[in-house]
Amino acid sequence: MYCALCQSRKQAEFTVEMMIHFGGPKNIDDPGILAFPKVSVCLECGFAAFTVPETELRLLKAGITPSTAS
Repeated sequence: MYCALCQSRKQAEFTVEMMIHFGGPKNIDDPGILAFPKVSVCLECGFAAFTVPETELRLLKAGITPSTAS
């Protein structure tokens, strides 16, 4: 796999913990969505890319968080 920015082949994959928050003052008390995507990092330039897991993606598409999901 090549880096999308510098075309280097020096890539590493990591599992990360990420909290995704909806912006704006109306969401100030919203806890957000916890996700654990795999992140591909270029070890030459630092460019990183990830894919949001399907479960969390559905919540983002709906604009809701687990605390308000039924």
